[in-house]
Amino acid sequence: MNSFSFAVLATDGRARRGRVTTAHGSFETPAFMATATAATVKGMTPESVRETGAELAICNTYHLMLRPGAERVAELGGLHKFMNWCGPVVTDSGGFQVMSLAPLRKISEHGVTFRSHIDGTMHELTPERSMQIQQLLGSDITMAFDECTPFPAAEEEAAQSMRLSMRWAERCKKSFRCREGYGLFGIVQGSVYPELRLESVKTLSEIGFDGYGIGGLAVGEGQEAMFAMLDVTVPALPQDKPNYLMGVGNPDDIVGAVLRGVDMFDCVIPTRAGRTGKAFISHGTLNIRNARHARDPRPLDENCNCPVCESYSRAYLRHLFMADEMLGPMLLTKHNLHYFQNLMKDLRAAIEERRINDFAAEFAETQALGDIPPLFSGD
Repeated sequence: MNSFSFAVLATDGRARRGRVTTAHGSFETPAFMATATAATVKGMTPESVRETGAELAICNTYHLMLRPGAERVAELGGLHKFMNWCGPVVTDSGGFQVMSLAPLRKISEHGVTFRSHIDGTMHELTPERSMQIQQLLGSDITMAFDECTPFPAAEEEAAQSMRLSMRWAERCKKSFRCREGYGLFGIVQGSVYPELRLESVKTLSEIGFDGYGIGGLAVGEGQEAMFAMLDVTVPALPQDKPNYLMGVGNPDDIVGAVLRGVDMFDCVIPTRAGRTGKAFISHGTLNIRNARHARDPRPLDENCNCPVCESYSRAYLRHLFMADEMLGPMLLTKHNLHYFQNLMKDLRAAIEERRINDFAAEFAETQALGDIPPLFSGD
Protein backbone atom coordinates (compact mmCIF):
# COMPACT_ATOMS: atom_id res chain seq x y z
CA MET A 1 0.00 0.00 0.00
CA ASN A 2 1.22 3.51 -0.80
CA SER A 3 2.02 5.96 1.97
CA PHE A 4 0.31 9.36 1.94
CA SER A 5 2.78 11.92 0.60
CA PHE A 6 3.12 15.13 -1.38
CA ALA A 7 6.03 16.10 -3.63
CA VAL A 8 6.56 19.47 -5.33
CA LEU A 9 7.98 18.69 -8.78
CA ALA A 10 8.28 22.20 -10.23
CA THR A 11 7.53 25.81 -9.37
CA ASP A 12 7.03 29.04 -11.29
CA GLY A 13 6.61 32.02 -9.02
CA ARG A 14 4.08 30.92 -6.41
CA ALA A 15 2.50 28.36 -8.75
CA ARG A 16 3.57 24.80 -8.16
CA ARG A 17 3.24 21.48 -9.90
CA GLY A 18 3.19 18.42 -7.66
CA ARG A 19 2.06 14.88 -6.99
CA VAL A 20 -0.03 13.48 -4.13
CA THR A 21 0.29 9.77 -3.37
CA THR A 22 -2.48 7.92 -1.51
CA ALA A 23 -3.56 4.38 -0.67
CA HIS A 24 -5.34 4.16 -4.03
CA GLY A 25 -2.68 5.68 -6.23
CA SER A 26 -1.40 9.15 -7.01
CA PHE A 27 -2.74 12.24 -8.73
CA GLU A 28 -0.99 15.17 -10.35
CA THR A 29 -1.43 18.75 -9.16
CA PRO A 30 -2.81 21.28 -9.84
CA ALA A 31 -5.81 18.93 -9.91
CA PHE A 32 -9.53 19.28 -10.49
CA MET A 33 -11.67 16.61 -8.84
CA ALA A 34 -14.61 14.87 -10.44
CA THR A 35 -17.66 15.70 -8.32
CA ALA A 36 -19.36 12.41 -7.40
CA THR A 37 -21.74 13.77 -4.76
CA ALA A 38 -23.79 10.62 -4.20
CA ALA A 39 -21.00 8.24 -5.29
CA THR A 40 -21.64 9.04 -8.95
CA VAL A 41 -20.75 11.76 -11.41
CA LYS A 42 -24.18 12.59 -12.84
CA GLY A 43 -24.66 11.22 -16.33
CA MET A 44 -21.25 9.54 -16.47
CA THR A 45 -19.89 6.04 -15.91
CA PRO A 46 -16.68 5.79 -13.85
CA GLU A 47 -14.88 4.61 -16.99
CA SER A 48 -16.02 7.71 -18.90
CA VAL A 49 -14.92 9.96 -16.05
CA ARG A 50 -11.44 8.41 -16.10
CA GLU A 51 -11.28 8.91 -19.88
CA THR A 52 -11.63 12.67 -19.36
CA GLY A 53 -8.32 12.61 -17.46
CA ALA A 54 -9.78 12.86 -13.96
CA GLU A 55 -7.60 11.07 -11.42
CA LEU A 56 -9.57 11.62 -8.22
CA ALA A 57 -13.20 12.00 -7.23
CA ILE A 58 -14.92 13.79 -4.36
CA CYS A 59 -17.99 12.37 -2.62
CA ASN A 60 -20.34 13.98 -0.13
CA THR A 61 -20.42 12.85 3.49
CA TYR A 62 -23.79 14.46 4.21
CA HIS A 63 -25.61 12.87 1.30
CA LEU A 64 -24.03 9.44 1.74
CA MET A 65 -24.72 9.31 5.48
CA LEU A 66 -28.42 9.83 4.69
CA ARG A 67 -28.54 7.31 1.85
CA PRO A 68 -27.51 4.58 1.55
CA GLY A 69 -25.70 5.09 4.91
CA ALA A 70 -22.00 4.86 5.73
CA GLU A 71 -22.33 1.51 7.44
CA ARG A 72 -23.97 0.01 4.36
CA VAL A 73 -21.22 1.34 2.09
CA ALA A 74 -18.65 -0.20 4.43
CA GLU A 75 -20.48 -3.56 4.35
CA LEU A 76 -20.31 -3.45 0.56
CA GLY A 77 -16.56 -2.91 0.50
CA GLY A 78 -16.19 0.87 0.79
CA LEU A 79 -16.66 3.67 -1.71
CA HIS A 80 -14.05 2.50 -4.22
CA LYS A 81 -15.71 -0.87 -4.71
CA PHE A 82 -19.24 0.49 -4.26
CA MET A 83 -18.92 3.06 -7.05
CA ASN A 84 -16.34 1.17 -9.14
CA TRP A 85 -13.71 3.89 -8.83
CA CYS A 86 -10.10 2.72 -8.73
CA GLY A 87 -8.42 6.05 -8.01
CA PRO A 88 -8.17 8.25 -4.92
CA VAL A 89 -11.37 9.50 -3.29
CA VAL A 90 -11.86 12.66 -1.22
CA THR A 91 -14.87 13.05 1.06
CA ASP A 92 -15.96 16.41 2.37
CA SER A 93 -17.00 16.56 6.01
CA GLY A 94 -20.61 17.63 5.56
CA GLY A 95 -20.03 21.11 7.01
CA PHE A 96 -21.01 23.05 3.89
CA GLN A 97 -24.21 21.06 3.36
CA VAL A 98 -25.20 21.49 7.00
CA MET A 99 -24.66 25.26 6.65
CA SER A 100 -27.07 25.30 3.72
CA LEU A 101 -29.76 23.72 5.93
CA ALA A 102 -29.99 26.93 8.03
CA PRO A 103 -33.69 26.63 8.99
CA LEU A 104 -33.35 22.89 9.68
CA ARG A 105 -30.23 22.73 11.88
CA LYS A 106 -28.91 23.74 15.29
CA ILE A 107 -25.22 24.28 16.02
CA SER A 108 -23.61 23.79 19.43
CA GLU A 109 -20.10 23.21 20.76
CA HIS A 110 -20.78 19.49 20.55
CA GLY A 111 -21.79 19.47 16.89
CA VAL A 112 -24.83 19.94 14.67
CA THR A 113 -28.31 18.47 14.85
CA PHE A 114 -30.40 18.75 11.72
CA ARG A 115 -33.41 17.43 9.87
CA SER A 116 -32.84 15.44 6.72
CA HIS A 117 -33.91 17.31 3.59
CA ILE A 118 -35.11 13.91 2.29
CA ASP A 119 -37.57 12.72 4.94
CA GLY A 120 -37.34 15.16 7.86
CA THR A 121 -35.70 12.67 10.24
CA MET A 122 -33.36 14.06 12.91
CA HIS A 123 -29.60 13.45 12.70
CA GLU A 124 -26.52 14.54 14.60
CA LEU A 125 -23.14 15.24 13.06
CA THR A 126 -20.13 15.86 15.31
CA PRO A 127 -16.42 15.96 14.54
CA GLU A 128 -16.11 12.42 15.86
CA ARG A 129 -19.06 11.10 13.86
CA SER A 130 -17.83 12.82 10.70
CA MET A 131 -14.45 11.08 11.09
CA GLN A 132 -16.21 7.75 11.67
CA ILE A 133 -18.42 8.14 8.60
CA GLN A 134 -15.52 9.06 6.35
CA GLN A 135 -13.52 6.12 7.65
CA LEU A 136 -16.43 3.78 6.94
CA LEU A 137 -16.68 5.20 3.43
CA GLY A 138 -12.96 4.48 2.96
CA SER A 139 -11.92 7.87 1.61
CA ASP A 140 -8.24 8.45 0.88
CA ILE A 141 -8.52 12.10 1.96
CA THR A 142 -10.80 12.93 4.90
CA MET A 143 -11.81 16.53 5.50
CA ALA A 144 -12.11 17.91 9.03
CA PHE A 145 -15.62 18.79 10.16
CA ASP A 146 -16.06 22.56 10.19
CA GLU A 147 -18.67 25.27 10.15
CA CYS A 148 -18.60 26.97 6.79
CA THR A 149 -19.03 30.63 7.73
CA PRO A 150 -21.77 32.23 5.62
CA PHE A 151 -21.15 35.43 3.68
CA PRO A 152 -21.50 38.20 4.56
CA ALA A 153 -20.52 37.87 8.21
CA ALA A 154 -19.42 40.54 10.66
CA GLU A 155 -15.86 40.12 11.91
CA GLU A 156 -16.99 39.03 15.39
CA GLU A 157 -19.35 36.45 13.91
CA ALA A 158 -16.64 35.18 11.57
CA ALA A 159 -14.18 34.93 14.48
CA GLN A 160 -16.56 32.90 16.61
CA SER A 161 -17.34 30.59 13.70
CA MET A 162 -13.68 30.11 12.80
CA ARG A 163 -12.63 29.36 16.38
CA LEU A 164 -15.42 26.81 16.74
CA SER A 165 -14.11 25.14 13.58
CA MET A 166 -10.60 25.13 15.04
CA ARG A 167 -11.81 23.40 18.20
CA TRP A 168 -13.64 20.90 16.05
CA ALA A 169 -10.48 20.41 13.95
CA GLU A 170 -8.55 19.38 17.06
CA ARG A 171 -11.27 16.86 17.90
CA CYS A 172 -11.14 15.55 14.33
CA LYS A 173 -7.38 15.02 14.59
CA LYS A 174 -7.82 13.08 17.83
CA SER A 175 -10.60 10.93 16.35
CA PHE A 176 -8.98 10.25 12.98
CA ARG A 177 -7.59 6.72 12.73
CA CYS A 178 -4.19 6.92 11.05
CA ARG A 179 -3.63 4.35 8.32
CA GLU A 180 -0.93 3.99 5.70
CA GLY A 181 -1.91 5.97 2.62
CA TYR A 182 -4.82 7.87 4.15
CA GLY A 183 -4.73 11.57 5.00
CA LEU A 184 -6.66 14.14 7.01
CA PHE A 185 -6.99 17.76 5.87
CA GLY A 186 -7.76 20.68 8.17
CA ILE A 187 -9.86 23.54 6.79
CA VAL A 188 -8.92 27.21 7.04
CA GLN A 189 -11.79 29.57 7.84
CA GLY A 190 -12.01 33.29 8.65
CA SER A 191 -14.27 34.76 5.96
CA VAL A 192 -12.72 37.86 4.33
CA TYR A 193 -10.70 38.95 7.38
CA PRO A 194 -6.93 38.50 6.89
CA GLU A 195 -6.05 38.30 10.59
CA LEU A 196 -8.67 35.62 11.15
CA ARG A 197 -7.35 33.63 8.19
CA LEU A 198 -3.82 33.81 9.60
CA GLU A 199 -5.02 32.80 13.07
CA SER A 200 -6.80 29.81 11.52
CA VAL A 201 -3.67 28.77 9.60
CA LYS A 202 -1.54 29.04 12.74
CA THR A 203 -3.95 26.92 14.78
CA LEU A 204 -4.25 24.22 12.13
CA SER A 205 -0.49 24.14 11.54
CA GLU A 206 0.10 23.59 15.25
CA ILE A 207 -2.42 20.72 15.29
CA GLY A 208 -0.75 19.25 12.22
CA PHE A 209 -2.56 17.84 9.19
CA ASP A 210 -1.63 15.97 6.01
CA GLY A 211 -3.01 18.80 3.90
CA TYR A 212 -5.08 21.96 4.22
CA GLY A 213 -8.40 22.97 2.74
CA ILE A 214 -9.20 26.64 2.20
CA GLY A 215 -12.89 26.98 2.99
CA GLY A 216 -15.45 29.74 3.21
CA LEU A 217 -14.63 31.25 -0.19
CA ALA A 218 -16.62 31.33 -3.45
CA VAL A 219 -19.70 31.95 -1.28
CA GLY A 220 -20.54 35.39 -2.66
CA GLU A 221 -17.52 37.51 -1.76
CA GLY A 222 -16.39 38.00 -5.37
CA GLN A 223 -13.15 37.17 -7.15
CA GLU A 224 -11.14 40.17 -5.90
CA ALA A 225 -11.85 39.35 -2.26
CA MET A 226 -11.21 35.65 -2.83
CA PHE A 227 -7.83 36.33 -4.41
CA ALA A 228 -6.97 38.72 -1.59
CA MET A 229 -7.66 35.96 0.95
CA LEU A 230 -5.54 33.52 -1.05
CA ASP A 231 -2.69 36.05 -1.12
CA VAL A 232 -2.83 36.06 2.68
CA THR A 233 -3.55 32.39 3.32
CA VAL A 234 -1.54 30.28 0.88
CA PRO A 235 1.95 31.64 1.70
CA ALA A 236 1.28 31.04 5.41
CA LEU A 237 0.34 27.36 4.96
CA PRO A 238 2.95 24.60 5.43
CA GLN A 239 4.65 24.47 2.04
CA ASP A 240 5.41 20.75 2.24
CA LYS A 241 1.70 19.86 2.32
CA PRO A 242 -0.95 20.04 -0.43
CA ASN A 243 -3.64 22.69 -0.23
CA TYR A 244 -7.16 22.62 -1.60
CA LEU A 245 -9.42 25.56 -2.50
CA MET A 246 -12.86 24.16 -1.79
CA GLY A 247 -15.83 24.67 -4.10
CA VAL A 248 -14.09 26.83 -6.72
CA GLY A 249 -14.65 25.95 -10.36
CA ASN A 250 -14.88 28.98 -12.67
CA PRO A 251 -11.95 28.61 -15.08
CA ASP A 252 -10.62 32.14 -14.51
CA ASP A 253 -10.83 31.59 -10.74
CA ILE A 254 -8.84 28.37 -11.11
CA VAL A 255 -6.11 30.03 -13.18
CA GLY A 256 -5.84 32.92 -10.71
CA ALA A 257 -5.72 30.53 -7.76
CA VAL A 258 -3.01 28.38 -9.37
CA LEU A 259 -0.95 31.55 -9.85
CA ARG A 260 -1.27 31.99 -6.08
CA GLY A 261 -0.08 28.48 -5.24
CA VAL A 262 -3.28 26.41 -4.95
CA ASP A 263 -2.97 22.67 -5.65
CA MET A 264 -6.48 21.18 -5.66
CA PHE A 265 -9.99 22.22 -6.72
CA ASP A 266 -13.53 20.85 -6.82
CA CYS A 267 -16.84 22.22 -8.04
CA VAL A 268 -20.16 21.11 -9.54
CA ILE A 269 -19.87 23.77 -12.26
CA PRO A 270 -18.81 21.55 -15.21
CA THR A 271 -21.43 18.87 -14.60
CA ARG A 272 -24.25 21.24 -13.62
CA ALA A 273 -23.51 23.43 -16.63
CA GLY A 274 -23.53 20.41 -18.92
CA ARG A 275 -26.97 19.38 -17.72
CA THR A 276 -28.36 22.85 -18.45
CA GLY A 277 -26.86 23.26 -21.91
CA LYS A 278 -23.80 25.35 -21.11
CA ALA A 279 -20.50 24.30 -22.65
CA PHE A 280 -17.03 25.55 -21.76
CA ILE A 281 -14.90 26.18 -24.85
CA SER A 282 -11.57 27.80 -25.62
CA HIS A 283 -13.30 31.13 -26.33
CA GLY A 284 -15.43 31.23 -23.18
CA THR A 285 -18.81 29.53 -23.00
CA LEU A 286 -21.83 28.88 -25.19
CA ASN A 287 -25.48 28.00 -24.65
CA ILE A 288 -26.25 25.08 -26.93
CA ARG A 289 -29.98 25.91 -26.79
CA ASN A 290 -29.35 29.13 -28.69
CA ALA A 291 -31.12 29.13 -32.10
CA ARG A 292 -27.93 30.05 -33.95
CA HIS A 293 -26.60 26.53 -33.33
CA ALA A 294 -29.56 24.85 -35.09
CA ARG A 295 -27.76 24.51 -38.46
CA ASP A 296 -24.18 24.69 -37.24
CA PRO A 297 -22.15 21.63 -38.37
CA ARG A 298 -19.12 22.62 -36.30
CA PRO A 299 -18.11 20.86 -33.07
CA LEU A 300 -18.57 22.62 -29.75
CA ASP A 301 -14.90 23.62 -29.84
CA GLU A 302 -12.68 23.23 -32.88
CA ASN A 303 -9.65 23.29 -30.58
CA CYS A 304 -10.88 20.37 -28.46
CA ASN A 305 -9.96 16.73 -29.08
CA CYS A 306 -12.54 15.18 -26.74
CA PRO A 307 -14.82 12.40 -28.14
CA VAL A 308 -17.82 14.76 -28.16
CA CYS A 309 -16.09 17.36 -30.32
CA GLU A 310 -14.68 14.67 -32.59
CA SER A 311 -18.05 13.04 -33.25
CA TYR A 312 -20.98 15.45 -32.79
CA SER A 313 -22.05 18.77 -34.26
CA ARG A 314 -23.54 21.73 -32.45
CA ALA A 315 -26.69 21.22 -34.50
CA TYR A 316 -27.09 17.65 -33.24
CA LEU A 317 -26.34 18.58 -29.63
CA ARG A 318 -28.90 21.39 -29.78
CA HIS A 319 -31.44 18.96 -31.22
CA LEU A 320 -30.89 16.62 -28.25
CA PHE A 321 -31.55 19.40 -25.77
CA MET A 322 -34.58 20.75 -27.59
CA ALA A 323 -36.02 17.20 -27.77
CA ASP A 324 -35.30 16.60 -24.07
CA GLU A 325 -33.13 13.60 -24.88
CA MET A 326 -30.90 12.52 -21.97
CA LEU A 327 -27.94 12.06 -24.30
CA GLY A 328 -27.61 15.84 -24.67
CA PRO A 329 -26.74 16.55 -21.02
CA MET A 330 -24.54 13.43 -20.94
CA LEU A 331 -22.48 14.58 -23.92
CA LEU A 332 -22.12 18.18 -22.72
CA THR A 333 -21.11 16.93 -19.27
CA LYS A 334 -18.46 14.74 -20.84
CA HIS A 335 -17.12 17.62 -22.92
CA ASN A 336 -17.04 19.97 -19.92
CA LEU A 337 -15.14 17.46 -17.81
CA HIS A 338 -12.62 17.08 -20.64
CA TYR A 339 -12.31 20.86 -20.82
CA PHE A 340 -11.50 21.17 -17.11
CA GLN A 341 -9.02 18.29 -17.14
CA ASN A 342 -7.30 19.73 -20.22
CA LEU A 343 -7.09 23.09 -18.44
CA MET A 344 -5.35 21.44 -15.49
CA LYS A 345 -3.00 19.59 -17.82
CA ASP A 346 -2.12 22.85 -19.57
CA LEU A 347 -1.54 24.57 -16.22
CA ARG A 348 0.79 21.79 -15.09
CA ALA A 349 2.75 22.03 -18.35
CA ALA A 350 2.99 25.83 -18.08
CA ILE A 351 4.44 25.55 -14.57
CA GLU A 352 6.95 22.92 -15.67
CA GLU A 353 8.03 25.14 -18.56
CA ARG A 354 8.11 28.24 -16.34
CA ARG A 355 5.62 30.19 -18.49
CA ILE A 356 2.64 30.33 -16.14
CA ASN A 357 2.28 34.12 -16.33
CA ASP A 358 2.23 34.04 -20.13
CA PHE A 359 -0.29 31.21 -20.05
CA ALA A 360 -2.56 33.15 -17.69
CA ALA A 361 -2.41 36.26 -19.89
CA GLU A 362 -3.13 34.28 -23.05
CA PHE A 363 -5.97 32.43 -21.34
CA ALA A 364 -7.65 35.67 -20.24
CA GLU A 365 -7.27 37.16 -23.73
CA THR A 366 -8.73 34.11 -25.44
CA GLN A 367 -11.64 33.81 -23.01
CA ALA A 368 -12.53 37.46 -23.61
CA LEU A 369 -13.10 36.76 -27.33
CA GLY A 370 -16.29 34.81 -26.67
CA ASP A 371 -17.81 32.18 -28.94
CA ILE A 372 -17.31 32.80 -32.64
CA PRO A 373 -20.72 32.81 -34.42
CA PRO A 374 -21.33 30.76 -37.59
CA LEU A 375 -21.18 32.38 -41.00
CA PHE A 376 -24.92 31.95 -41.40
CA SER A 377 -27.84 32.90 -39.18
CA GLY A 378 -29.80 30.28 -37.24
CA ASP A 379 -33.47 29.48 -37.65
